[in-house]
Amino acid sequence: MTDVFRSTPLTVRPEWIDYNGHLNMAYYSVLMDQCADQAYPILGFGPEYREATGCTTYVVEFHICYLRELAEGDTVTSTFQLLDYDGKRFHVFQELWHSDGWCAATGEALALHIDQKGGKPRAAPIPSEIITNLETMKQAHANAPWPERAGRKIGIPR
Repeated sequence: MTDVFRSTPLTVRPEWIDYNGHLNMAYYSVLMDQCADQAYPILGFGPEYREATGCTTYVVEFHICYLRELAEGDTVTSTFQLLDYDGKRFHVFQELWHSDGWCAATGEALALHIDQKGGKPRAAPIPSEIITNLETMKQAHANAPWPERAGRKIGIPR
């Protein structure tokens, strides 16, 4: 891995179109989540990991910037760039790229490693083998520029 992860092509489905005739805002997140599902096995996460360990990940914060409208049938890919991690969390930035070469949206996530055993999910240390995978991905993404939209906050400036 020497570049930011990019998903396989993803298609905007007809049932995702809202009454304004373009992709409903919720489905931008769905497309980015489909990319994360493709990237997670590289890190060691996914359904098999959950089954074997009783642990998983939860996104605890997600910020989307909508840049251009997507329409029914549009094809996009999503990137997955690891910005940082610690013993229980990781910080990811994503972009949705239209097949014509323009960026439709960006997303920024903070995710927690969660132990689901015992009935009450709680944050738990990430196992060392996955920390190794996170470090490998972070180093692979180290030469990618820091995303301009990363770290934005929402509010009305006064």
